[in-house]
Parts: sequence; structure tokens; C-alpha cells
Amino acid sequence: MNYLELVFTIRAAESFYQDLIIDALAGIGFDTFQETDTGFSAYIPQPDFNPEKLAEVLAGFPSAITISYQVNQIAQQNWNEVWESNFEPIIIGNICYVRATFHTPHPEYPYEIVIDPKMAFGTGHHQTTTLMMRYMLKTDFKDKTVLDMGCGTGILAILAEKLGARQITAIDYDPVCYESTLENSTLNSCANISALCGSKEAIPLQTSFDIILANINRNILLDQIEQYARVSKPGTLLFLSGFYEKPDLEIIKDHSERYGYILSDFQQLNNWVAAKFTKL
Repeated sequence: MNYLELVFTIRAAESFYQDLIIDALAGIGFDTFQETDTGFSAYIPQPDFNPEKLAEVLAGFPSAITISYQVNQIAQQNWNEVWESNFEPIIIGNICYVRATFHTPHPEYPYEIVIDPKMAFGTGHHQTTTLMMRYMLKTDFKDKTVLDMGCGTGILAILAEKLGARQITAIDYDPVCYESTLENSTLNSCANISALCGSKEAIPLQTSFDIILANINRNILLDQIEQYARVSKPGTLLFLSGFYEKPDLEIIKDHSERYGYILSDFQQLNNWVAAKFTKL
């Protein structure tokens, strides 16, 4: 499958508009983003590209923002070269080292995660993934059952197993992400991760989860929270990310309260937010 690269040039008085545009593009099928000096590049499988949807999304932003883009076609065989030239190891909380398969191991870190980056979202570099991992490193996962929604590369599911979770269900609607989760689980010698390709309908209703992780975007979270509640119990921890403090956090907080989740904490990183809820 070929990918399209859309190189965006953004001129706006406020820098946060670029994050808002990226978030909107993620909602219409763009799955990878790379910042540039004048804006960012966005990548989407060629069959998923819909110019009409893109025009509709961009029209929703204020006229004071100047948005232009150029479309390039990228053959899939070149994709890994793009990733390898830009992917650098990262360290989360001074105890978790995330690297690609082509980087040098550092076993001195208590937790080392190996990710074959390919085309799936979730290498720890995006602020939302970093925020979720920070929360996880401060949470007791020992013998817990975990649901990871929108699992991307499987990085959060993998960390959950390394932290002691006994059963992890990782779900993503994108077949590339599903395959990536399977491959990365094997790379990290994980035995407790069950990957499923689907959306909220794939959540196993017969399971009651101790911890739910969902790093997606505001609209999908609002649509799925009711389903999360069906597989929660009193005390279930719900970690959400993929949105901004204003206006998203208050909207998500109010919606979650309808289903018995109480906001107990949130963190920010470069305008992005991750929030911790507890089920009553």
C-alpha cells in the first residue's frame, strides 16, 4: 500500500492551532505526523485519503489562519527509511527506555521497550503517549487486568505487562496497528497480551478490567466511555489522553461522571492532557 505525504505550511498567531489541526486530521485517517520548520507533514494510506473531508476539516478553522499543503506520494518500501532517520530512543521517568530495533540496548534501565516503528502510532515520542506512560509508571499493575484502547504499536500494553499485569486486551481498529501490536509483543517477549482488531464492539463484555487505558481523541473517547463503564467495577482506574485542557477536559469530565467515573488528577505536556479517573 502506498502512503500520501501532505506537507502543511501553517501561519497562525497562536502555535496551539497546529496541534488542533493535527488532532482534526487524526480523526479523518491521518496516522503519523512529523513537525517541520514551517508546519508539519501528515501521512495517510492513499486509499483512505478523501480531499472533500480534508477541505471540510480545514474550513472549520478561523480564516485568520493560513493553511496550505502539498501532496506527495510515498512508496511503502521507503517508509522505514523515513522512520529510521527520525526515530531516537527516549527515556520516561528515568526508568523506562524506549528504543527501536536498530538502537543499542540499555539493560541498566528497569524497563526497556523495543518498538519496530513502521507506520503505527505510539513510540512514546508524542506527548500523549509520554503522559500515559508517566501515569503507568506510578501505578500498581501487579496481577491486574488491563484494557488498552487504540493501542497503536502496543507500547502501553507492553509496558503494562512489564509492570506486572496478568492479562492485557489491546484493541485498535487499524489492521496496521493490530499487526504492529502482535509484532512488538513478540519483540518484547510478552505472553499476556491479547490483540484484537476492532473498535468498542471488540471489547470483551465478559471481562471486568482493573485498569483501562485509552489514548485516542476527544470525540472517540466520548463515544466509547459508556462501553468502558460496562467492563469496569468499583475502583477501576481509567486513564485517558489524546485531547487538550480547554475545552476538552471539562467536556470529558462531565461525560465520564454520567457513567460513574470521577476525575482524580490530570497532567499536561505542551498543551496535551492525560487524565486519571476512578470508577465509583
